[in-house]
Amino acid sequence: MDPSKPESFNHRTEILSTGRKYHFVDQKPEGYDSKRHPTLVLVHGFPDLWYGWRFQIGPWVSRGSRVIAPDMLGYGCTSKPADAQEYSTKKLCADLAALLDLLDIKRAIFIGHDWGSYTVGRFALWYPDRLHALVMLSVPYTPPSREFLSLEEVVRRAPDLGYQLYFASPKSNLEILANLKKFLRITYGPPSPKSGFHNRGSLENLLLAVPDKPRPSVLKEEELEFYHSQLSKGMFGPLNYYRTSKFRHDEELDYGLGPNLRENLPFLFIWGTADLTATPFVIGKAKKFINRYQDVALEGRGHWLMVEAKDEITQIIANWLEGLTCSQPNVVLGERLSGKL
Repeated sequence: MDPSKPESFNHRTEILSTGRKYHFVDQKPEGYDSKRHPTLVLVHGFPDLWYGWRFQIGPWVSRGSRVIAPDMLGYGCTSKPADAQEYSTKKLCADLAALLDLLDIKRAIFIGHDWGSYTVGRFALWYPDRLHALVMLSVPYTPPSREFLSLEEVVRRAPDLGYQLYFASPKSNLEILANLKKFLRITYGPPSPKSGFHNRGSLENLLLAVPDKPRPSVLKEEELEFYHSQLSKGMFGPLNYYRTSKFRHDEELDYGLGPNLRENLPFLFIWGTADLTATPFVIGKAKKFINRYQDVALEGRGHWLMVEAKDEITQIIANWLEGLTCSQPNVVLGERLSGKL
């Protein structure tokens, strides 16, 4: 497993019981035994791929975990339905449960970033008995609400989320695709108070500006090229995630989905202090709904933690998982998780 060579990972493509085709990386540790080795399911966000976890997969496998990293719906070689309703979190979570079923995995540790963080947080509500532990990166847990807030209202209350109005607009599909390399440089920029694309109208102005000014990125050129090759297959799927707020709300309200995570579920939130998406107010609110809440703030880090702080993320999560069961040091991690949680 070489992070600079995507082809060096073990790739699989399968049809799930939900009827959707999913591409995912499936890496097993040496001497893999499903009863002894835990499974980590890594869920990426926007605009990312399984590839976003390239620096973590190998080290976590070497420490005894099986690692599953899918291209989420609409991305890479996974199915790309055109209807935004197909991207509701309930349906995404059903896909993830079906992926576990396909692999004959009863329970796993779920780790998510960005939209993936939101998704794994909802997975913990829809399928509470299928998690050993939950780790969320960059985007804090937000509970279901009985009151629907339109995206316009959300942006009025949180102006730094103004870019989401552009993503929700149908015109963004082709405009972003036509300027994909520039878009990737903008979104994968290093943390900076001068990044200037979060407020309403700023992102499209930057994207469509002529001439284009060179922009720094947390990615290397070959990494940007890989993202470009995969996302150039179409942006309507990834952007559909920003068009699901009413579908998500109605599903959760109809089901009566509660706000609290399972009481005994170990929980870790990791965030960068220079990331505008992780506000202290939302982080503080999340603590009310999570009994075993823990968090780690990475000073000066931005949104793309798996790249900006790749070694820290790898070590923090691995050490945290092992620390959950340190009271039984002579037992393999998978057995300890299965027996204790």
